[in-house]
Amino acid sequence: MLQEPERIRILQPPDTEGRTIATVLDTDTYNEIDDQFALVYALLSPKVDLRAVSAAPFHNNRSTGPADGMEKSYQEILRILDLMGVDADQLAWRGANTYMPAKDRPVDSPAASRLIDLAHQAEQPLQILTIGCATNVASALLLDPSIADKIVVVWLGGHARDWPHTNEFNLQQDVYAAQVLFDCGVPLVRFPCYPVTQHLATTVPELEACLSGHSRIGDYLVEAVRGYAPQGPDNFAWSKVIWDIITVAWIDCPQALTTLLVPTPRLVGNAATPKNELCFNLDLRRPLCREAVQVQRDQVFRRLFHLINASGR
Repeated sequence: MLQEPERIRILQPPDTEGRTIATVLDTDTYNEIDDQFALVYALLSPKVDLRAVSAAPFHNNRSTGPADGMEKSYQEILRILDLMGVDADQLAWRGANTYMPAKDRPVDSPAASRLIDLAHQAEQPLQILTIGCATNVASALLLDPSIADKIVVVWLGGHARDWPHTNEFNLQQDVYAAQVLFDCGVPLVRFPCYPVTQHLATTVPELEACLSGHSRIGDYLVEAVRGYAPQGPDNFAWSKVIWDIITVAWIDCPQALTTLLVPTPRLVGNAATPKNELCFNLDLRRPLCREAVQVQRDQVFRRLFHLINASGR
């Protein structure tokens, strides 16, 4: 396990002066419509060297189960890459077909194997932007524990440590995978959903005003959000949180983020624990992680919109 001075050094925002940052994006892309924004952001940022995009499992009303969610996410990755004119070969990878059945039982997949290979190849710590459940990333850490010193896991997962509970989609989909991230000693940067990332909300009128007509991918994203919007009276004054772009902002726009070094929390519960009872146990003796406490919403969206519009038609 890393010594704390080295951990603190690695947990600083990546230095992009004169170089790009080797990055992997692990995403449940079809779960809703914010992952697509994050993938586009990672592809367009001049500071991100995207080495792989892997599909994470998910299960909600947009999938019949984790395997179906993963496959739909993989196909959505391919769709985005095609719209962007990016070759998917050796970039897009299928992930796990199921969640981890226990904290010590990884789920092998092409995505986990590719992550391990890239971790060993990277000259600097590989930034793993994890915007779904952590199954693929946690499994890679269990399959090859030596990569814990070679990567930084940047995860959108859970709520703030002082929130009444941490019943959040990415975390509760695979509780065992989340516990691996918290307990294995890997350098961890965490973006709580409430009350931090929730501020990254936008509206259809804003997207139409800022993106429509400027680029092919911008038009696709506008239509995706328009199609996701509720019908009827709930559509009035409706906004959508584009949660996942905060992980790319960690590399591309760190000045918009306020983060602190704090002891890594312990996640209390298991896969059978009722969702509203999942919570954090705080122990000051635990290794440090970095957690966000604030995001400057306008800076992040302004940066993203400029990159999308500059991509052309």
